[in-house]
Amino acid sequence: MNIHACLHDAQTLLSQMLETSRHEAKLEAQLLLQHVLKVNRAWLIAHENDVLQPNNHAVFEALLGCRLSGEPMAYILGCREFYGLELMVTPDTLIPRPDTETLVDAALAKIPRSDHSNVLDLGTGTGAIALAIAKHRPQASVTAVDASSTALEVAKKNAHHLKMIDVLFVLSNWFNNITNDKFDVIVSNPPYIEQNDAHLTQGDLRFEPLSALASGIDGLDDIRHIINHCLIYLKPQGWLMLEHGYNQAEQVANLMADTGLTNIETIRDLGGNDRVTIGKNPLIINSHWD
Repeated sequence: MNIHACLHDAQTLLSQMLETSRHEAKLEAQLLLQHVLKVNRAWLIAHENDVLQPNNHAVFEALLGCRLSGEPMAYILGCREFYGLELMVTPDTLIPRPDTETLVDAALAKIPRSDHSNVLDLGTGTGAIALAIAKHRPQASVTAVDASSTALEVAKKNAHHLKMIDVLFVLSNWFNNITNDKFDVIVSNPPYIEQNDAHLTQGDLRFEPLSALASGIDGLDDIRHIINHCLIYLKPQGWLMLEHGYNQAEQVANLMADTGLTNIETIRDLGGNDRVTIGKNPLIINSHWD
């Protein structure tokens, strides 16, 4: 079987069984074969009449079977692009999504390019948010924490691969192991799906770690915890920035206001959905002493 026939058959199966568009099915089939052959898309097109060797065909069929069972492409390929960074992804981590780039944009808007800032990323997973911030604000001191030691190892490997050796990784359940530090910006993409949400048993979410997705009856348990403790760790005039569900902005904003944060604002993602809410510690340092 040549490459063209192999891709055509795979595209048909993906389109029919996963009910995806022909375009998306074609792209996924190409990505799987590129991964097996370790080539780019241009090579595949140029060599579409080449015969696919039996050993490569067997590996391709195995990966295709994983995808047809619903396993996310990011886990099959072991990587995902986020904010221009190629990140290692495993089933121990949440898959970075384009919506979360909104949170990085919000953070970069508040972190000065020239002055030093302390930044904390809570629940770092692959390290996507922390590493994106570190790349674009190299003068910032970035600390990234996660309660999962396996997820934290993935984040460390991503930092090593990207040569971002200055990011500090800490094993911590939210703020628990953060001591004697205060931050100019605290960011987090915490779990925010309701624990009984039917979507948890559908699509890619079936394969992702539940602890990184669901958070109590209303999905806000972890967000409440972060907001309730943030003022201990925020510097005066520091910012808390949280990703949340499209329908949770008002609740998150109210929680921030109840805690005493000000300048609260909700930012929409590229799809037009409320995605990130930010709030400011109103405390001001008075350097004048009478």
